[in-house]
Amino acid sequence: MPAPPCTSCHAARAALRRPHSGHALCGACFCATFEAEVLHTVLAGRLLPPGAVVAVGASGGKDSTVLAHVLRELAPRLDISLQLVAVDEGIGGYRDAALAAVRRQAARWELPLTIVAYADLFGGWTMDAVARSTAGSGRSRSCCTFCGVLRRRALEEGARLVGATHIVTGHNADDMAETVLMNFLRGDTGRLARGGGLGSPGEGGALPRCRPLQFASQKEVVLYAHFRRLDYFSEECVYAPEAFRGHARDLLKLLEAARPSAVLDLVHSAERLALAPAALPPRPGACSRCGALASRALCQACALLDGLNRGRPRLAIGKGRRGLDEEGAPRDRARPPASEAIPAF
Repeated sequence: MPAPPCTSCHAARAALRRPHSGHALCGACFCATFEAEVLHTVLAGRLLPPGAVVAVGASGGKDSTVLAHVLRELAPRLDISLQLVAVDEGIGGYRDAALAAVRRQAARWELPLTIVAYADLFGGWTMDAVARSTAGSGRSRSCCTFCGVLRRRALEEGARLVGATHIVTGHNADDMAETVLMNFLRGDTGRLARGGGLGSPGEGGALPRCRPLQFASQKEVVLYAHFRRLDYFSEECVYAPEAFRGHARDLLKLLEAARPSAVLDLVHSAERLALAPAALPPRPGACSRCGALASRALCQACALLDGLNRGRPRLAIGKGRRGLDEEGAPRDRARPPASEAIPAF
């Protein structure tokens, strides 16, 4: 049976049927619609004001590649300028290939690229070194905890280095739904309380962050990359199979098979969630060591690095946080233990 005509242009044959709407679109109309929806998300959410210097978290993967390409197309209408900022976590056999993809993108799109490295920012620590340090601690799954926290800090430092006023990351709807599930499964009310919206406003001196692809499904991100013939790196991080996020991802796939709208339903649930006052996290202050936003005496990044430098990588992770509290940082029983952070891009 031949493909039906595109329901938008009525000329070309449809190349896909959109998962959430069922509309049959040709490749060109789908890409135009996808870009228009991202533009609507940015404008309706007032995410990027005219004149903004935007640091795009560039990992070389599909999400950040699609985000950079779409924002480059929309930049004249939004009156923004773009800077690619990539983070070298120090993962042998993985990050070098991903950074090569980022360099190709920067050259092809004529966008400035800045690369910041964990080793330079965090006293020589790389993710491979962190993995070796935690290998005998019984916390092999903690690699993603360290990486999520440190990558967020590294992206902030890179954005400031290029004079950015805003940071954008490539989280799509599936990423956000997985995070909501993870927080529910762990009973992490602090992160549930902060999980709604399209980003953070930049409190405590941090740069504002947003997620223009938050309502775009992973399937459509991949389709957009396919139709635009984008060059991206597609291998999974070598430490990802140990992460708790993988279990949430498998559960989400089962839910989506039974209810196709499950992904966006979870994303919107996080936006509308209201917690009892007693469950809300404490108002953040400033880290006593680096000045970054923190809910304790030390921010999460400094606490994790402190544990590594002391040879006690469990500090600030789960029950190991008690060791840090006993050695100088005030304890806060209302705040849940640190956990795998949302990846920065």
